[in-house]
Amino acid sequence: MRTCAIVILNYNGENVLRTFLPSVKTNSYYDLWVIDNASTDRSVEILQLEFPEFGLIRLKANLGFTGGYNWGLEELRDKYTYFILLNSDVEVTPNWDNKLIDFLEANRDFAAVQPKILSWTERHSFDYAGAGGGFLDALGYPYCRGRIWNHLEKDLGQYDDAITVDWASGACMAIRSKDFFEQQGFDAHFFAHMEEIDLCWRLRKSGKKIGYLGAATVYHQGGATLDRASSKKLYLNIRNSLSMLYKNVSVFRFILIFLAKVGLESLASFNYLLKGKSEFSKAILEGYIDFFKTRMIIQKTQKSPNHEIQRSGPVRFILIQYMILGVRKFSDL
Repeated sequence: MRTCAIVILNYNGENVLRTFLPSVKTNSYYDLWVIDNASTDRSVEILQLEFPEFGLIRLKANLGFTGGYNWGLEELRDKYTYFILLNSDVEVTPNWDNKLIDFLEANRDFAAVQPKILSWTERHSFDYAGAGGGFLDALGYPYCRGRIWNHLEKDLGQYDDAITVDWASGACMAIRSKDFFEQQGFDAHFFAHMEEIDLCWRLRKSGKKIGYLGAATVYHQGGATLDRASSKKLYLNIRNSLSMLYKNVSVFRFILIFLAKVGLESLASFNYLLKGKSEFSKAILEGYIDFFKTRMIIQKTQKSPNHEIQRSGPVRFILIQYMILGVRKFSDL
């Protein structure tokens, strides 16, 4: 008998919980859990009084997305065959969870799968986080079907299929418990952002596949914990992208990618300075500095074997295609 836990990570989300948990409660078949990352608002009280259907795991400190899930899921490790990791600001639709688990049941070579992720505020458009399935370009920059850089496509049914992708979104990801723990979960050094892409990369290097299922749909608000346009998010993405690449590609390939990224991101930093956004320029510099500070930790504890894996799509340079060639849709790549 298959068992699955739908697990939501929460930090100071009392308003978000009241908005989104009702749809999860109404439209879900499997067990419901919330991991609370030591919230200081009324989240725990609201969960206990208004949503008793949800099991509650309370952590003693805010461990971020990575540590929060790693420690919280450890308490559920022996109880469930599957986990569905769901952001607290996601509205789900009828039978969404059964569709995801049915996919994993039918496709034993897949470790994880995400649904179609649309915007909660613009409901006929794809969401930034995952959209119609995630890919990585030649320099490790993520992009999606339905989202190229910051441009979001309208949902016209063009991604209602089921395909193999490079990564599944942490906003909504079904994953086998066994595979999650065999990879030691998320890399806790990331704290937040890019961690699901790193996990999916490690899963693919272990021989597993990552899927996208357009038959299941959820709606993601986004920015509930950290605004997408914040300098803090930029810092985390710069630092974690370098860490992810360092862990998962050969030394020679990393050096080539690193040199290319230094050039591109130096230009971006200079552009921020010209626009008077020095905090973003500083975030890029700090991302590089902190990567080098943690590099030896990665080397000793987290670096994966250096063997290349087959891409889920052709080699692309998404930044060049977006900025120079004006590509805005996945179908135009």
